[in-house]
Amino acid sequence: MNGNGISIVLADDHSVVRAGVRSLLEREIPCTVVGEASNGPEALAMTERLQPNLLVVDLMMPGLSGLEVARQVRQSAPNTRVVILSMHADESYVREALRVGVTAYVLKEALSTDFLYALHQAANGRRYLSPPLSEKALDAYANQAIETTLDLYETLTAREREILYLAAQGMTSAEIAEHLMIGIRTVDTHRASMMRKLGLHTPLDLIRYAVRRGIVTLD
Repeated sequence: MNGNGISIVLADDHSVVRAGVRSLLEREIPCTVVGEASNGPEALAMTERLQPNLLVVDLMMPGLSGLEVARQVRQSAPNTRVVILSMHADESYVREALRVGVTAYVLKEALSTDFLYALHQAANGRRYLSPPLSEKALDAYANQAIETTLDLYETLTAREREILYLAAQGMTSAEIAEHLMIGIRTVDTHRASMMRKLGLHTPLDLIRYAVRRGIVTLD
């Protein structure tokens, strides 16, 4: 931590949410919000550049999900603790968050005191999950951790993960190509490789997989 307390990057696609969280943090705890991001790639780049103590990131972000950001931050900013702020209490999301190394998972409906406590715990390297998630999710994660089967998702390249995330949101190859500024044929090549690695055969298979992994929601 720096002389101004905990350094924090905030990432949420709603500016009102970021403003509210920033105001709460700067009023209640010794911290400095060193950056704000409105999408996944921006959050990742900012965290890599600034190496804050904490990254507070929404679960569902444009471009890259909060879970994928957390997964990559573990490699590019290993000393940054990631706090997921989410409206989704589904056990599958919490379990995946734990698996990718998230330190705290806080529901947006939580009391501000719970949120601040979660940040304090995370800053000190202690795991925190919003009630009533805690016991069920930790038990499920512990049981899952016993399994040593290969996680096929880990075989995907960064580009294949991007395309999986965008395709699961219903984007066509043309839309993905425009979004990523690459050729449609390149998108199709990566998509085919990603589908093959994951053993998926149809667009519906892809969406079901992405929902099950907590990469997207059906909202």
